[in-house]
Amino acid sequence: MFLVRVALPDRPGSLGAVASAMGQLNADINAVEIVQRYEGYAIDDFMVELPSASPADALVTVCESVPGVEVIWVSHYPEAWGLQADVDVLNAMTEDPEHAEEILTLQAPAVFRVSWAVLVDAESGTMLARSELAPDLDAAGVAALGPLDELRSGELRDGWIPGWPEALVAVAPLRRNAAIVLARRGGPEFIKSELARLGHLAALAL
Repeated sequence: MFLVRVALPDRPGSLGAVASAMGQLNADINAVEIVQRYEGYAIDDFMVELPSASPADALVTVCESVPGVEVIWVSHYPEAWGLQADVDVLNAMTEDPEHAEEILTLQAPAVFRVSWAVLVDAESGTMLARSELAPDLDAAGVAALGPLDELRSGELRDGWIPGWPEALVAVAPLRRNAAIVLARRGGPEFIKSELARLGHLAALAL
């Protein structure tokens, strides 16, 4: 499964032409979302299932064979991921890019099925945003989250801050010194595909 972000002329037939081009690879289009329109162009996200025999760069080739079409982004999306939830949060971030990191933080509990999420500044030790049910962290609480400069999973032990139980966490760095931290109480553990998905959405929030 792939997410393919495409810029195409905003005129009748363009979307169908791109879909037909993908059909040359026997690609199965699971969803299409319009991300943005500007100056006669549209930005569309395609969720595409590609046969294993077809390389991802072939998507770029066939799409850009359509006059006026440019592929902006191609990224692997394992089938188990919540595709519609990702599209919804991507659309929200695209509509308000200045607050993309806060939007991702606030929507993370629903998108990733976690207990809470926080957006923190690692350098100053301050919290920039938090979802409902998240702790209100001071500098000591931010430090207790552990390293914030790499994509990783980890565990917060019982009492990591006073009164808060143990939790499993996933961390993704954002712009400058900011990072988003997701937390689950009672599991399940964050798997590699979830970390990759978090890292992907965090990169789009830059």
